[in-house]
Amino acid sequence: MIELFFSTYISSSIRFLFLLAPFFVVTMFLALTRGLPADEKTAIIRRACISALVLGVILFFAGPLLFGAIGITLNSFRIGAGTLLFLTAISLVNNGTRSHATGLPDDNRDDIAVVPLAIPVMIGPATIGAILVYGAELKQVAAVAGGLLGLVSSLLILAVLLRLSGYLEKAMGKNGLNIMSKISGLILSAMAAEIVLTGLSGFIAASGLVAR
Repeated sequence: MIELFFSTYISSSIRFLFLLAPFFVVTMFLALTRGLPADEKTAIIRRACISALVLGVILFFAGPLLFGAIGITLNSFRIGAGTLLFLTAISLVNNGTRSHATGLPDDNRDDIAVVPLAIPVMIGPATIGAILVYGAELKQVAAVAGGLLGLVSSLLILAVLLRLSGYLEKAMGKNGLNIMSKISGLILSAMAAEIVLTGLSGFIAASGLVAR
């Protein structure tokens, strides 16, 4: 049980961290908060991460209920979510940005922490689908606990990166952050391929199209 918890925790932390595309989030945070005082930036980081955590936890446990209500299988959702994640990965590799969250808000919002920072910059459509899939895959209590703690840890790491965003911009520059976003996209593409292939193999096996 302990080995399962720690293995799931480590793998989930890495998965969720790359799903959040941290360097893209840092770039958007810098653009959205340019000129704001440090204490206000800190408050925005706190609210954004808490909002992302609440949504992430809901999605983490909502998978089986959602799939049952809609009447689709986990394997079918794996294929759809993996495809959407792959499109996001392509956008990151080509442009260093997520295709669904590239523009800044035109109007002056009272609070940018929830929209657009938490949603859709941190948690966009592809991330939502992936969290639903990963949450539904975990069955044992130790695995669920490890996965949930991994989600929390990834958001804590992202919060630290956002808190250090000014230093990261000075050290790496805009080009450096863009390159790191593209590298994240490469890893996301591999994750997307794994989700799709798992869904396809599960779907084929369930359909009885190949001999077991």
